[in-house]
Formats: sequence, C-alpha cells, structure tokens
Amino acid sequence: MSQAKPDRGSVWKRLGAPTDQQGSVNDPRTQEEHGLTWNEKWIYRQQHGDAVERVVLWNRYDFLGAFRVLADGSLEPEPLPES
Repeated sequence: MSQAKPDRGSVWKRLGAPTDQQGSVNDPRTQEEHGLTWNEKWIYRQQHGDAVERVVLWNRYDFLGAFRVLADGSLEPEPLPES
C-alpha cells in the first residue's frame, strides 16, 4: 500500500511558514528545476542571513518534495519531520 503524499497544510504545520515563495497554486506557468516541473516553490532561508537552506516544490496541489539546498546549489531530498 502506497503512502499518501503530504498536503499543503501538513507541510506548513511541519516546516512552518516559508520565508519566500515563487509562483502560486493557481499560477499556470511552470518551471523546471533539478528535473522537476513545478509551479510553486516555498523557500526557507537561514535564520540569520539570506542563504537558502530548504525548498519545497509543488505542482498545483501535488507535493513534489522537500529538499535541503547544498553549498554547491544542488538539492538533496529531505524527509519531512513527523507531525
């Protein structure tokens, strides 16, 4: 049995409000990044500074994943913390 993907509310609850956001759930324009097609990106910056430490990608209401941003700009998939 496959596990259901998290919804927007549960991700928000687990990670908190994003620092920034690109696109929106209703934005028909998509972007491609790291092999994923998304229309909304939640951006989490370091507490003290502008460096991006995590992104969450969405395609409409579909959760594509949470990713840790590495020093070289690559993304590493990151499991969501338990609720």
